[in-house]
Amino acid sequence: MVRLDGGTFRMGSSEFYPDETPVHERTVGAFEIDMHPVTNEQFAAFVEATGYATVAERPLDPTDFPGVDPSDLVPGGLVFTPTAGPVDLRDWRQWWRWGAGASWRHPFGPESSIDDKPGHPVVQVSLEDASAYAAWVGKRLPTEAEFEYAARGGLDGARFAWGDEERPGGRLMVNQWQGRFPYDNTGAEGWVGTSPVMTFPPNGYGLYDVTGNVWEWTTDFYTPRHEVPGQVAVDAGARENLLAAASAEPGSRIPRRVLKGGSHLCSPEYCLRYRPSARSPQADDTATTHIGFRCVGDVG
Repeated sequence: MVRLDGGTFRMGSSEFYPDETPVHERTVGAFEIDMHPVTNEQFAAFVEATGYATVAERPLDPTDFPGVDPSDLVPGGLVFTPTAGPVDLRDWRQWWRWGAGASWRHPFGPESSIDDKPGHPVVQVSLEDASAYAAWVGKRLPTEAEFEYAARGGLDGARFAWGDEERPGGRLMVNQWQGRFPYDNTGAEGWVGTSPVMTFPPNGYGLYDVTGNVWEWTTDFYTPRHEVPGQVAVDAGARENLLAAASAEPGSRIPRRVLKGGSHLCSPEYCLRYRPSARSPQADDTATTHIGFRCVGDVG
């Protein structure tokens, strides 16, 4: 882990997506953070030691899916599937499908494997799974502010984790989609999909993959704009309950949390989110082929 002393920084951006606004000052205390996302090898050790079954591996409760044929309720997760050619980028359902049998061991379904990817970030993990691992190692998941502070690497207000220029000297700094999304990916430094952690350069704090490779869970409930501390006076417990309810998608009771960092699926023409200020909502129970996590620890 890397120890960060904390401090005050400018959180958010007004250059890209509305949910990154408003730019405001945020202060975080000292904390430690994993140098890179949790890997398949690390998560496997957790499962072997505890017998833990991830959300994607558990049977589905028919009462949670009224009207659905019970025979269709097969454990699994969301799997990215390239399209045959150009499609309407406003419809994400064209490249995401339900993968029956998909799990952290088999990210793309039973036919896939991680046997040759011990050093890649673990994926197909929900918020509950990430939290369980963090508790096992005596850590916790980061807040959105902690993650953004760490991802910036001391470059307050910079567009990217390494500065304002996307490719300094022509160098690819992050695992992002190469080619035309979502049908033609030529690979980032040869990697199509996830890459081994620490493949790309670290930021100023010595942290790897804080942008690109995989999105990462935080504990903050998602809101369409930043909730600036101090602007709304409300009891802390009530505030959390309100945010949890408000963060759910219409028609759902499942809260959504903030994901940070972007992933290997981020493409400038569709998802320019391999930046410290970028954020995305995800339901707590969701597992996909491009979401992972890292842990933080408190320091005295």
